[in-house]
Amino acid sequence: MRAKRIPSKVSTAVLGALIVVAAVGCSSEGKGGPAWTAGSDSASPGAPAASGVSTAPPSGAHTDSPSAGATASPGATAAVWKTYSDPAKKVSFDLPSDWIAQSVTPDAGSLPGALKIEVKDAKGGYLATLHTGLPSVSPADCSPAAKRPYVVVSSVPIDLPHAGGDSTIPPRVVFRVIQGYKFFGSYGITNLVAGTDSQACQLRNLVVGPAGKGDYYFGDMPAVHAFATDEVVAPAKSFDTLDQAAKYVDQSSEFANVQRMLLSLKVNP
Repeated sequence: MRAKRIPSKVSTAVLGALIVVAAVGCSSEGKGGPAWTAGSDSASPGAPAASGVSTAPPSGAHTDSPSAGATASPGATAAVWKTYSDPAKKVSFDLPSDWIAQSVTPDAGSLPGALKIEVKDAKGGYLATLHTGLPSVSPADCSPAAKRPYVVVSSVPIDLPHAGGDSTIPPRVVFRVIQGYKFFGSYGITNLVAGTDSQACQLRNLVVGPAGKGDYYFGDMPAVHAFATDEVVAPAKSFDTLDQAAKYVDQSSEFANVQRMLLSLKVNP
């Protein structure tokens, strides 16, 4: 099964229909209750999808690959914007005029010349981090039993320097949710395929950079997973339903502003 991308303008009614259809493909987590499996479809192959809902990618396609007509969130954005750039002009991005971009010490082990910039709103609330010069790190082992269903709620292409490979796609600005006891969502940039058959242990907000330049991320967190009940979820988002996640993307000014900021990122290779 492949994860369905939910277009940014999907209606509540259509999303509800999608969830009902997906529920046909429920699977047991061994906890006595069903687990929603992303991308389930009771329709026959080649049958048209409901209005506003894209069909699953063809066999062999990447789950996070671009789809026709992808657009930015229609939510309202700030009226006045400014541009942040580091002194060496290695990176730049736009942000609302009352947001705060602050340079902090890069993580230990970062490559020489690495940058780390934290973005906060006008009240000092954390929104995102841009970190460059990260050494390549293999993802943690992911056993089949640990995988959870995920959905790409929003995915918009962005032109950034990156490395290609079998497990990569052209860079995207994404908002994705993974299912645990709730739906946990995270926004960021990535050129990594999240997982196969709509299942993953974590969703990484990471762009694999060109050879010798290091990897980089720009988002609320480097990766999101299905949190346990005793874990702190923030800064990831949590939703009781996929409908709530879609409304966050479609209607909230916070996401519209964050997405516009992420899409404005420029990185000098």
